[in-house]
Amino acid sequence: MKGKYIIYSLFLLVGFSSLAQTANILNAKKPEDIGKSANAEIAEDVDGGPLEYGYVDDRDVLWSKGTWEIIDLDERVNFPLYYPVDTLNISANRRSLYHVLIRGIKDGKIENIYADSYFTEKRTLKDIQATISKVDTTNAGIEQYNAGQEVDAQFIDRRDLGAADIQEYKIRGIWYFDKRQAELKYRILGIAPRAPDVNFMDDSELGNELVDLFWVWYPDAREVLYDAKAYIGNNTTISFDQLLNARRFNAVIFKEDNVQGDRQINDYIVDNSFMQLLESERIKEQIRNFEQDMWNY
Repeated sequence: MKGKYIIYSLFLLVGFSSLAQTANILNAKKPEDIGKSANAEIAEDVDGGPLEYGYVDDRDVLWSKGTWEIIDLDERVNFPLYYPVDTLNISANRRSLYHVLIRGIKDGKIENIYADSYFTEKRTLKDIQATISKVDTTNAGIEQYNAGQEVDAQFIDRRDLGAADIQEYKIRGIWYFDKRQAELKYRILGIAPRAPDVNFMDDSELGNELVDLFWVWYPDAREVLYDAKAYIGNNTTISFDQLLNARRFNAVIFKEDNVQGDRQINDYIVDNSFMQLLESERIKEQIRNFEQDMWNY
């Protein structure tokens, strides 16, 4: 009897996981309705967009600290940012964060993209093409070109970075204490996908080093990220904007605002990953303790 109960429970779990892959499947009158919002869901969704950030006057900021963090997509808690990597066998309303960002840039909905986390050097889609894709010509194509002939498409190799190639994300944000609301808050400023250099991905020696593909000014991407949904388990989906603003991910601080030119942790703790991790946790603890210390006399 106990064995039957376990099998039945596993069957229910598999069933619920399958239902989570689609939306409105229980209300669909025809297969084309699967994935579309039901009338009741549309009626409840009355906000019409991401929750607007409230205005923060500089005089209300009692204390602030800027941080740079790395989100490792190998960690299970960060899987909603990574999956799905295969778009052929999944519903159209589920895409990875990288796919959402790239689609937003290509469609012109995300315009503020930059080369660095200080947002000083602006980029366009044309500028980042060499970062996210590689076009190469085979030897046979080179022979055709040298002979003055048009190079056949079969002799041109194209390699585009996909969601499966993204291994990390960098995020830059600021923690601040709002004295008017007496609350410690966090605001994301930018996000950057990281992947191996597309030009050296097939090189066993050089293909393991990760590079920042581009930096997105986060407030400019909120509308796009709000419209895209991430599956977080338990038959639940939320928007990427909600997921990131609520910090439903695990990240490691690798740099903070400091007088030494915003040096990174590995600049003063060298060749010791464990101590670098402890330093990151120390910075986190310092930020968390600030709000508590405000109420201690």
